[in-house]
Amino acid sequence: MDRVLVLTAAGSLPDAALARAEAAGGRLLRRLAPDAAELGGEVESAAAALAGLAVDANILPAAGRRKRLLVADMDSTIIGVECIDEIAAEAGVGAQVAAITERAMQGALDFEAALRERVALLAGLPEAALDRVCATRVRLNPGARRLVQTMNALGAVTALVSGGFTWFTERVAAEAGFGVHRANTLIIENGRLTGAVAAPILGRAAKRETLEALAAEAGLSPRDAVAVGDGANDAEMLRAAGLGVAFRAKPTLRSVADAVIDHADLTAVLSLQGIAEEERRG
Repeated sequence: MDRVLVLTAAGSLPDAALARAEAAGGRLLRRLAPDAAELGGEVESAAAALAGLAVDANILPAAGRRKRLLVADMDSTIIGVECIDEIAAEAGVGAQVAAITERAMQGALDFEAALRERVALLAGLPEAALDRVCATRVRLNPGARRLVQTMNALGAVTALVSGGFTWFTERVAAEAGFGVHRANTLIIENGRLTGAVAAPILGRAAKRETLEALAAEAGLSPRDAVAVGDGANDAEMLRAAGLGVAFRAKPTLRSVADAVIDHADLTAVLSLQGIAEEERRG
């Protein structure tokens, strides 16, 4: 068996979906969790039979799926918001910054230039606004903590790598359980944002380079990594990883991903690796 079909869904995987996949030639290998199953057999036909259902159907190589390095984006992946957009709302420039963010995440703008442009609009904002954003708007996406804690328990290196800001990655990494975090540094003087971000900027290429460096430090290959993201600036990172997962992603990222999650929560990243319920933590 060269390939497997991994099915994931929100909450629970409907029996009707499994039955449809099996009727199309899929063969149930095991239930990984209430919301996930692994099938062999005619995987292409089985996946096609599920079109239109609220089920993620990803075909992957059967061998080598379990990874030893998790590298995840933060904004709109591990958490449900784009932090810079939330900060901008505090500064009264929310609509302007959100429009730039959307174009950057779609790949229509150079990420580094777009980041500098957005941060410049935040000049003069009190640092206390970051506290308010973190306290009231930053929340882990469903399944995030369980994904990270399970990977930790299985001995993997876990890293939060963001084109956002260390002010937030430090806090989100601690809450989710990541061992490492990397991001950009907002320059703050006298308790206020200066409108600048420290160089070098961690963008599209830097995310890939960070994955490669983390793998090398752990004595691993980039192919031993699973990378998860949602935007265009995650594309190089996903391409470099052995398993690149697009989570609620923009079209530009979906096209380069090995797997796409539209319906299930972040524990689907465990299911894609064949990690069953009894091995999960958190």
